[in-house]
Amino acid sequence: MRIPVLILVLLAALAAPADTIHLKNGRIIVADQVRETKDRVEYDLGEDTYAIPKSSVERIEADDAPAVSGRNSGNVPDITPAAPTFDHEGDIGAKIIREGKVDVDALSEIAQTGKPELATTAYFLAGKHESDHGNFPQAKRYYEEALRYQPDNSTLLVYYAAALMRIGATSEALSYAQRAASVAPDSPDAIAMLGFVEYASDHTPEAILYWKKSLALRPDATVSQYLARAERESNAESDFSERESSHFNLHFEGKDTSETFRRDLLAALDSDYDDLARDLGFSPHNNIAVTLYTQQAFFDVTRAPSWSGAINDGKLRIPVSGIESVTPELGRVLEHELTHSFVAQMSSNRCPTWLNEGIAQIEEGKSSSSYGRQLAQLFATGNEIPLNLLEGSFMNFSTPQAGLAYAESLAATEYIRDAYGMSEITRILEMLSQGSSTEAALRATVHSDYRQLRDEMTRALKEKYGE
Repeated sequence: MRIPVLILVLLAALAAPADTIHLKNGRIIVADQVRETKDRVEYDLGEDTYAIPKSSVERIEADDAPAVSGRNSGNVPDITPAAPTFDHEGDIGAKIIREGKVDVDALSEIAQTGKPELATTAYFLAGKHESDHGNFPQAKRYYEEALRYQPDNSTLLVYYAAALMRIGATSEALSYAQRAASVAPDSPDAIAMLGFVEYASDHTPEAILYWKKSLALRPDATVSQYLARAERESNAESDFSERESSHFNLHFEGKDTSETFRRDLLAALDSDYDDLARDLGFSPHNNIAVTLYTQQAFFDVTRAPSWSGAINDGKLRIPVSGIESVTPELGRVLEHELTHSFVAQMSSNRCPTWLNEGIAQIEEGKSSSSYGRQLAQLFATGNEIPLNLLEGSFMNFSTPQAGLAYAESLAATEYIRDAYGMSEITRILEMLSQGSSTEAALRATVHSDYRQLRDEMTRALKEKYGE
């Protein structure tokens, strides 16, 4: 049981107002609209309506402001730099954003006016619109066009660096974040962004320095939170050594791991990397950091729940106390956690947790057959956890809740793979990276929304395992 905590920068919230349902188990649901009845809370997501018992709800917050995406909102910092001030921004925005989409013809017309200021404004607003809606590959292209006109605009550079991070191009993002901080050395946003890129690049000491500088310029609760985490990590790893392979940076404490163990572990990781690249048709852009901890140091650094066996927060963090060789169990942990790194980059960190964990469990070799009968009974009686409630992190779940969440995640992902093929799972990840919601990606690939997918799974579980 392992949980990915994705530590990358989410630039801006979604453009539509939303209501937030806070559940008693610590989870949240960000819905388009919420209604209360006598004993139920009903909420809309896109074209679909769901209902949960009122007894499971702690409170409901109505929000007239843009809402942060519920998929990763609890796990990523929300750094939104002040937008550049452009002339005629309102007029241009109305011209290029129509019916919730970028009008590419209007954008092209403005770019051809020969007025650099107008073109910069137009491309920036187009890029920000796509960033706000999670389509970071397209946002990146629009920001590139804006930077052609104003290459030293620090805020454009910050937005562009963040988009690069979201598509996994961290090494490329670093040079742009450095440039932003260079042209605006007193900008807390530029300095904070440089810290986030340095941290994602496995340069924790540098990240700490930049975050401290940013906080001196302007207090910020999010930056403070990640600074505290980085300092815990730095203290725990102060005497660690490092070794590199073609795909990994390995951090370890020499007295706790033998040379043979470290060599075998890197060999296992390299083999897993090749397997995943073949299965998913994708290779991450950057080396992946892997840190081996004692049991206590692992929980001190990650603050993970007691039931977690490893963490992937952009870096693979693995407790290895008492392990002297790459055992079958450790091998499964490595492949599981490494899968999260692939999925994060393939989906631009927009994969719902149930699908993320389902893919990781498939890749480590798990099958839901051992608890298929229990799942069939749960789905037949409607007592499963709805998949839309499993889009966010499982970190606040109790041990039994987490066990069920992982079991359902595996069963749902297995069903999609068996019924439609692994290629459709990779297509879902691709669509998510382009800003699609989970249900929109499901409809476009397996032709099912959450409700239909649940009904199909119920029939399949009954046929395979009975009630």
